[in-house]
Amino acid sequence: MNVALIGASHKPHRYAYKALQDLRNNNYTVYPVHAKLKEIEQIPVYPSITAIPDEIHTVTMYLNEEKSTAMADEIISKKPKRIIFNPGAENPVLEKQAQEHGIQTLNACTLVMLRTGAF
Repeated sequence: MNVALIGASHKPHRYAYKALQDLRNNNYTVYPVHAKLKEIEQIPVYPSITAIPDEIHTVTMYLNEEKSTAMADEIISKKPKRIIFNPGAENPVLEKQAQEHGIQTLNACTLVMLRTGAF
């Protein structure tokens, strides 16, 4: 399963960094997205979700509402099956837009989902 991790981080104490590690350890193909980073531990980082060449099944969101709203059109244009809004990344506007386009949305924690087998 292909997962876009929007708001990726190279800082080990950040939840987005931990999610990248846990997703990889659970054999998901992860596409980190960050406007300024080029790579995280030899993993290429994409400047936007639209730069990812493959289809995306799941978006896991680690950006605040203001930043994710600015990316709404490009996220929806990628047609993921679902978007997970992690704690602190909730966005009712983007959630509603996604649902209108048939994209499942969840307000959940990717780390907890992975560790409980619910991902």
